[in-house]
Amino acid sequence: MSLSSRFAVGIHILTLLEINKNGVNSSEFIASSVNTNPVVIRKIMGMLKNAGLVKVRPGIAGALPAKELSEISLLDVYKAVNIVQDQELFGMHENPNPACPVGRNIQETITPLFSVAQLALEKALGNVTIQDVVLGILEKEQIK
Repeated sequence: MSLSSRFAVGIHILTLLEINKNGVNSSEFIASSVNTNPVVIRKIMGMLKNAGLVKVRPGIAGALPAKELSEISLLDVYKAVNIVQDQELFGMHENPNPACPVGRNIQETITPLFSVAQLALEKALGNVTIQDVVLGILEKEQIK
């Protein structure tokens, strides 16, 4: 099981907007890079727009970042595309058997561990920007 791909696609979109900043960034163009349907791109672009991360130009095929890329963290993208609600990264099974010592205590025992893990993930995402991703891609392209 993995997290929704919306997070990776959101990062892809923002990175592509910078890499292709002199081109036309239509949903069709972005979809061809992501290898998905333009409808998916428009949905995620709407989420990024609502979070204040992109500007969409009505009537003109294209979009651009709403902020400097160094000001957009991966955590911003993660939150924008509604991957999970606060403290809900890890789902908990409901109704374990209270007659079992494990069933009776599992939720109370692992919930704090899940919270620590989610906070660590969010801290790590907050320390990386879209600019870092762009630089990583440009570096890899120079190697070729």
